[in-house]
Amino acid sequence: MHIVEDREKLLARTRRIAGQIAAVERQLAGDADCSQTLQLVASVRGAVGSLMEELIEQHMRAHVARPGLTDAARAAAAEEMLALIRRYGK
Repeated sequence: MHIVEDREKLLARTRRIAGQIAAVERQLAGDADCSQTLQLVASVRGAVGSLMEELIEQHMRAHVARPGLTDAARAAAAEEMLALIRRYGK
């Protein structure tokens, strides 16, 4: 539910990331300076990391920290998030 509420903001961020990826592709297809390409890839990584952080925060607030959740629901949501964080860190 929380993603639906922020859908337009998240889609805008995703479109910006897609534009950055397209720029990387153009750099690689052309004769771009490797330093510029590396900087662009680093900015893509940062943008994806920021998106992931926002999604994690929203998930934690909606599915772990929300008042009224049962201990079992809270524990299950926390385990799910820990698995995602581990996968993302690889």
